[in-house]
Amino acid sequence: MLLVVKLIINCDQALLNKDTADEFLLLRHDMDNFPVCNSVYLCLSPPDQVVFSLGMFQNVSVPENGSVQVLVSQIPAEVAFITLQFHTQDSNVTLSYEKVRDTHPTVDAGLLFPLKSGQSSLSCFLLAPDGEPVTGIGVLLPYTSTDPVPGGCNLEFPLENDPNIYLRYNLFETVIRFAPANIGSTRDVSPPACDVGTGSTTRWRLQYDVYQYFLPENDLSEQSLTSGMKKFASVSSMVGNGRKLVTLSSKDHAEVSFNSIPGQGVIYSVIVRDPTANASASYVPVHTYACSLASTLDSCATLGRVSTKVFFTIMGLAGLFVCLLGHRFFKCELFCMGFAFTACFFFVLITRTTSLDYDIRLALTALVGVVGGVILVMTWWRFGSAMSCVVVVGLILGFLISSIVFFTPLGDMDVFHNDMVFWVTFSCIVVVVPVFFIRWPREGNIVACGVVGAYTVVLAVNAYTYTSLSYVTLDVLKRLLNDDFSRAFISVPLQLIDFILISVWSVLALGGTALQLYRERSRPFFPPSPYVLWRQERERRNTNVLDPSHHTPSLATRLLARARRLLHHPEPAGERTPLLL
Repeated sequence: MLLVVKLIINCDQALLNKDTADEFLLLRHDMDNFPVCNSVYLCLSPPDQVVFSLGMFQNVSVPENGSVQVLVSQIPAEVAFITLQFHTQDSNVTLSYEKVRDTHPTVDAGLLFPLKSGQSSLSCFLLAPDGEPVTGIGVLLPYTSTDPVPGGCNLEFPLENDPNIYLRYNLFETVIRFAPANIGSTRDVSPPACDVGTGSTTRWRLQYDVYQYFLPENDLSEQSLTSGMKKFASVSSMVGNGRKLVTLSSKDHAEVSFNSIPGQGVIYSVIVRDPTANASASYVPVHTYACSLASTLDSCATLGRVSTKVFFTIMGLAGLFVCLLGHRFFKCELFCMGFAFTACFFFVLITRTTSLDYDIRLALTALVGVVGGVILVMTWWRFGSAMSCVVVVGLILGFLISSIVFFTPLGDMDVFHNDMVFWVTFSCIVVVVPVFFIRWPREGNIVACGVVGAYTVVLAVNAYTYTSLSYVTLDVLKRLLNDDFSRAFISVPLQLIDFILISVWSVLALGGTALQLYRERSRPFFPPSPYVLWRQERERRNTNVLDPSHHTPSLATRLLARARRLLHHPEPAGERTPLLL
């Protein structure tokens, strides 16, 4: 069986016809159950030449103010429907059944073609809606009558049969939506009604597997996206390369939320499965970077603000000091921990209650953090209770440990998508950690210095280059700031730079803890409070009459006497004569 694909490029000046086309003979490819030899006729405006092969991605260029018409002929009789995908990195493109811009422009476009009895050809158009040339990659995928029809029960989106996935994102979450599928049918047989019944012979038996694929970190190139799409186009490649996050039934809402990761390329797709027929089909994959590639301000390439870099660089240096010498310089440790505790709480509060600019919020957060650090130091200085201050340090360590626990796949369990369950469990872990500080206060404080201080170094690195480890705590902050974030899947990629930083974090935490335990082994558990020492010294002077300092006038008395001597000169006491020997 031969499959002939014809591409005609219309440049508004001339439309070349089939008689002037060149013929290319392509190699034989196995496409599921369709061993075919493809003859491709290309009607092109020289020197452009495009070769389209069934099941193989091919580069296609749509000229400015032009269109690309795709003509498919000699389709095998066993094919019930065909899907066409076309992907660009950041340029909108329109796929249309007619040469009109009547469909939704997007960077990941798709069309589904149900075939009639005896139909062996079809056509569609690729259009550049933004008035600029568009270059992308496309692929044609055939399916049999037993395969489910992606988007076959669409009631919401523009197309009658819509295999597209619709994506939107913000700072917190990325949401995908898709139309329900229908069970397959042969040519010229009307598909089953979508919402008449819910039995095993209707579309309600279908299941939807949602897949995710991460592109390489810090790679915003078009080549990276092209390579990823080639690994994520069909059902078999999607299962082999992607990660299945969730399976939805037909009764579930066809919408899934994910954690937004600005600057990280991610591809999402859905496989619809028919358990009865043991068949499956794929929707059109979509990709996102959760940021704009074209923006001149805060684009994907310049995500880090200067204010953020300054803030986290200072925090990283302070954290490194605390990691290695925090317990020795106890006042500095308390200031840093008080700063972190107060700044985190205040940032959440001011973000939820105001709409101030980010830089202003960050400056106010730093200011309030300084006040919080001073308050914690003064609390220890005035009352001398190291344990009460160490409890705050323990809460910070508990927050970090709890965040690490929910950063693992445990955080994506269905039960933790409930806010009540999540926050109760999270809070229990946070509160349990300081309990160990009661039994081992010095050791617990040193461990907190090592682990928390080392993590701030990781955050400082993240200000200059992307790392997934920043989402250990950022995901929790997102959940605090966004009421809808609880439904999002929080999986992030762990690639080479992440494993390097995990090693750095571990070495710093273990090294800093061991160093401080060794240095403090023969010292008191905690340094005494200066105010408490002063009070003890004053009490000692007041009660010990043998102490010469007991007879020394108070500071106020001495200052008053000196002032009097400066203001009043003493009168002469009479004649003074030298001592006669």
